Amino acid sequence: MSLLAAKEISRQFDAEPVFSKLTFEVRKGERIGLVGPNGGGKSTLLNILVGQDEPDCGKIERHPSLRIELLEQEPVISSEKTLLEESKSGLAHLYELQNDAEWIAQKVAGETDPHQLEKLHRQYDSLQETLHRQKAYQIDHRVDRVLQGLGFATDDYEKPLNQFSGGQQNRAMLCKLLLQAPDILMLDEPTNHLDIEATEWLESYLTVCENSFIIVSHDRYFLDRVTNRIFELHRGKLSDYKGNFSAYWKQRDERKNIIARTHSKQQDFIAKTEDFIRKNKYGQKHTQASDREKKLGRIQKIELLDNFDSLSMNFGEPPHCGEWVIEAKNVSKGFGTPLFEKFTYRVDRGDRLGILGPNGSGKTTLLRTLIGDLQADAGSLRYGSGVKIVYFDQQLETVDRKLDAIEAVRPSDRPEITPGVIRSLLARFGLKGEIVFQPVGSMSGGEKSKVALTKLSIENGNVLVLDEPTNHLDLWSRDSLERALCDFSGTVLISSHDRYFLNRVCKSVIVLEAARWRDYAGNYDDYLHFTKRRNEEEKNEVPADSIVKMKQDLAKLKKTLQNDDPQIDKKKRKFPYRKVYDIEEEIAENEELFERLQSDLGNPEILRDEQRTRETREAYEDIREQLANLYQHWEEASELN
Repeated sequence: MSLLAAKEISRQFDAEPVFSKLTFEVRKGERIGLVGPNGGGKSTLLNILVGQDEPDCGKIERHPSLRIELLEQEPVISSEKTLLEESKSGLAHLYELQNDAEWIAQKVAGETDPHQLEKLHRQYDSLQETLHRQKAYQIDHRVDRVLQGLGFATDDYEKPLNQFSGGQQNRAMLCKLLLQAPDILMLDEPTNHLDIEATEWLESYLTVCENSFIIVSHDRYFLDRVTNRIFELHRGKLSDYKGNFSAYWKQRDERKNIIARTHSKQQDFIAKTEDFIRKNKYGQKHTQASDREKKLGRIQKIELLDNFDSLSMNFGEPPHCGEWVIEAKNVSKGFGTPLFEKFTYRVDRGDRLGILGPNGSGKTTLLRTLIGDLQADAGSLRYGSGVKIVYFDQQLETVDRKLDAIEAVRPSDRPEITPGVIRSLLARFGLKGEIVFQPVGSMSGGEKSKVALTKLSIENGNVLVLDEPTNHLDLWSRDSLERALCDFSGTVLISSHDRYFLNRVCKSVIVLEAARWRDYAGNYDDYLHFTKRRNEEEKNEVPADSIVKMKQDLAKLKKTLQNDDPQIDKKKRKFPYRKVYDIEEEIAENEELFERLQSDLGNPEILRDEQRTRETREAYEDIREQLANLYQHWEEASELN
């Protein structure tokens, strides 16, 4: 069923249209990702679809009963309601139904007229059926689930909304819209203010959501999880792709190659036709030449697909340094309360290390402590020989906003680098033309990020330290940055919540959790796989108290056997004859080894080494099986010896 249709819509603010003659439908159950370069008109399109703006021409057709809501990137909130009140307003219609049902119940209690009483009963039953169908008696639980899923604590519930930060207000409005559950939910960069945990919760929520939605996002991992259709908006045109982001990325590449081959063949045909016309226009074959000229005029020329990945970011060849880069021993840091303690880790040359964790877990603090920008509270840090660290700050304070792009990246200690060389380097990072002469402070977030990345490149370090480098970059700039970092032969340390980025770039990850840290070999998906497997293994482990109970039960059985209970019949042996004392000694030795291996499986040093973890796990399983057999053997020997 079509919920909304755009027909030949166009919008223009200045000389060039934002988009022109867009036509598409949104059907029930569709989960659409809207992608395109920054400034391409994505937010403008959402505003038109929701009715906050009007197209210059064309029309929007909406289903008569359609409910549609938009979450803006930066909502303006002046509400004095508390967080809980604002969130509950998303379910106002259900709370009204509850109040109506309560009011009718009170009327029933005081009504004596039989006819009026019957009427009230019918109204009450109808309301109860509606409340039951819409699960209205669980709405407080639903509000809690969404608020806590998006990272709010119960202590936040009674705070006025206007006292929260912009990011928290954005999450509050997202909570309200999720509870409203409109037929089409439009989300403009919903994950911008979410950490990985809250983003994963939102993914799970939207995956089972029955409503349709259109999402503008640069989070490719998120788009992969929740979408089944992709709209690409670029240079005023909309292209439609089936599937999630990865499917779109593959289809677009295939489509680009097909169009390029077709374009090449058409160009060859045009060149040969023009050559024939030129040679024969006034000769014996002039009729054929004239005919071909007419046909050539009617040919619809094939346009090449826009090449988004034209950026050629690179960080050059780094100066040589020693085998190891940074060595941390028992490093601790906090502000009042510790963010991490006893952090011991060695970063080797060529490592690409990702740091992830919830908001406020200390990712930036750990990076700044490792590079010496912050003084550690305890522990020691050493740096390898020849190490040169360069730092990308997520607040972009490493570039002077009063200067233009050329002067902002010009290194004071390298006078041989001319403005022409700098302009060429800026172009590699996507800054071309007159924009390089603008003050950095007047640029967009993405443009400022590209200035800061260019500065990082020109400083020629051998250790790149990047704190949330993808925050303001569009999909294609992120892709270029990923390729540049993978090609860089130096060392890279990255703090990021962009899981797709971490997957492509990182060889290992450090995860900051409450009051502890863990490190894992591999990228983000490897970390997920390992933690999932570890959780499953922990569920399947025989708990220590079960082993104790087993021992107690066997001790009782032994005592019973020693009392020569006449009710126990002699049985045929399953195991070879052994003295009970000998079996008990072997059980004691194996129990000691079992407990030691169980302790090893919780040792971070062992867990950091995949091979040692596997060997320890195998030994643990072998001893557990041996113990099970020994307990049975002991039981048999106690009974039959």
